[in-house]
Order: sequence, then structure tokens, then C-alpha cells
Amino acid sequence: MVDLWSSFPLDPRDKAHAGLRASDEDRELIRTELSSAFSVGKLDAEELEERLDAVGSARTLGDLPPIVSDLVPLRTPPARPTKSLVGVSHDELQRRAVDEWRDRRRNAVSAFVGSAVVCWAIWLAIYLGTDGGAFPWPLIVNAVTLLNLVRTSTSRDAIVRDELARLEKKQARQQRWPKGLA
Repeated sequence: MVDLWSSFPLDPRDKAHAGLRASDEDRELIRTELSSAFSVGKLDAEELEERLDAVGSARTLGDLPPIVSDLVPLRTPPARPTKSLVGVSHDELQRRAVDEWRDRRRNAVSAFVGSAVVCWAIWLAIYLGTDGGAFPWPLIVNAVTLLNLVRTSTSRDAIVRDELARLEKKQARQQRWPKGLA
């Protein structure tokens, strides 16, 4: 499920953006949400028309969220990195690089634990039906995923350095080329 608000170039719920003029694209996102709500029975035809009229007369981004406030959660904008890196400080790029390493480490732990549980459950189900002597093949899977976990955990500096270099390169490219041309 795609979050409606993440589809906007500038989040209309953000007070810093509320006073900015709404574009046709912004209005179309709200119209699509209203059409979807109508198609599943959340709105009747009269409500749909009223709200579509409101969308048509919306001038600023701040005018849009109230139109769908009972259809889409208006929670505070989540703290997430923006797609554009233009103007992002070196410290923020460093933080994002460390977050990337943490995500990789978390994924490595999940892969190790998840594969261990599944493989050993399968092995036990098969082994319990035999007379014994079955080779414990899940150890091979455990060894491979453990190696990945150890490599990821011990390569923090290299992963952070590589990710930081990637982000800095992306930032430089975004600063050289206008949005949509890069």
C-alpha cells in the first residue's frame, strides 16, 4: 500500500509547505484518492462531487489534506530521508551511511536466524521419520549465513565509507543537474 503523502513532491501536511501553491499534479493525487474511495463505497456520488469541487478550488498545498482527512491518515510526516541530497550536510550523509550499515547488519541477522529456524525445522521433520544418521545439512546454511553476518558486522567502516562515497557522488550529480534531468 502506497502512502498518499509520500507521492507528493512536497508534503502538504508539513507547515513549511502548507502555504505553497498546489500544482495540477498535487490536485490529481487527491482526485485519484477520492475516486478510489468512491469505488470502494467510502463516498457516495454527492460527496465525491463536493470534494472534487473543493480540490478544483484548492490553491495551496495546505488546502488539500482536509479534503481527504477522513479517508487518509493525517499523522505527522514521518522522519525519512528526502530523495534529494542537494543541501544535505556532510553529517547527515554520514548518518545515512551508518543507517545503511545498520540495515545491512539487521538483514544479515534476520537471514541467519530465519534460515536457521526454517532449515532446522525441515531437518527435524525429516530426521524424526528416519532411523537416525541423517547428515545435519542445516549446518551448511548456518555457516554461510553466519559468515555473511560476521562479514557485515565487522566491515562497518568499509560499508559506511563506501555508502558515504556513493551518497556524496549522488549529491554532486544532483547539484549539477536540475530535477528530472539527472
